[in-house]
Amino acid sequence: MIELKNITKIYNSKKQYCFQALNGISFAVNDGDFCAIIGKSGSGKSTLLHIIGMLDTFSSGEYFFDKTDVSKLNERTVSKIRARSIGFVKQDFALIDEYSVLDNVMIPLYPIRSAEKKKKALSAIEKLGILKLANKYVSQLSGGEKQRVAIARAIVNEPSIILADEPTGSLDSKTAADIMSVFKRLNDEGKTVIIVTHDMGVANQCERIIEISDGEIVSQ
Repeated sequence: MIELKNITKIYNSKKQYCFQALNGISFAVNDGDFCAIIGKSGSGKSTLLHIIGMLDTFSSGEYFFDKTDVSKLNERTVSKIRARSIGFVKQDFALIDEYSVLDNVMIPLYPIRSAEKKKKALSAIEKLGILKLANKYVSQLSGGEKQRVAIARAIVNEPSIILADEPTGSLDSKTAADIMSVFKRLNDEGKTVIIVTHDMGVANQCERIIEISDGEIVSQ
C-alpha cells in the first residue's frame, strides 16, 4: 500500500527562483489497484510519479510505503526498496539503442549476484511476447516493440508496483491499445499499476482516476 499525506514539492534554484510543483497532495493506493494520474503538461503529475517511485524527494509531508515512512530511510535502504518493489516504464522508453533487447532487460539485474540473470530476463521478454526480438538491437525496433522492451525491463525483478509515465504518448492508437492490454494483464496478475497520462482514453481504461492541476488534486 502507498499512502501520501500532504506532500509538497518546492524546487529551489541557485538563482533563488522557487517553483512549487506539488501542494498538499494526499491519497492512498491499495495493493492491486489500477490507477491513472491525469493532468495537463506542467500540472505536476510526473513529479508526483517520481516521488511515488522514490526517484525524487519531497519538501514536506509524509510518504508511507507498506506502512514504512520513506522520509526516515537512508538512500541505501530506499534504493533497495525501489529495486525490489518498483518497476518503471518511462515516456521515452529510456533504452540503450546500441544494446540488444536482452541486454536492456538485464540492466536492473546487474546489482544482483545471480546466475539466473539471463533466464529471468528471457522470461520477462517472453511474457511480453517479444522473445524473437531478444538478440535484436533496440535501434532496429518499432515504437511499440520498444515499449514492450521497456515493460519487460520494468517487470524483470518481479516488482509489486509498476509506474508508467505517458506509456502511450508516442504510439499510434492500435499500438497504444495493445500496450494498455499488457498493463491490464499485469494488473490482473496482482500488480499495482499507476499510469500518468494526459489521454482520457487511456485514463478511462483504469479503475480509478486521480486528476491534478497546478500541483493539487482536483478530483479522485
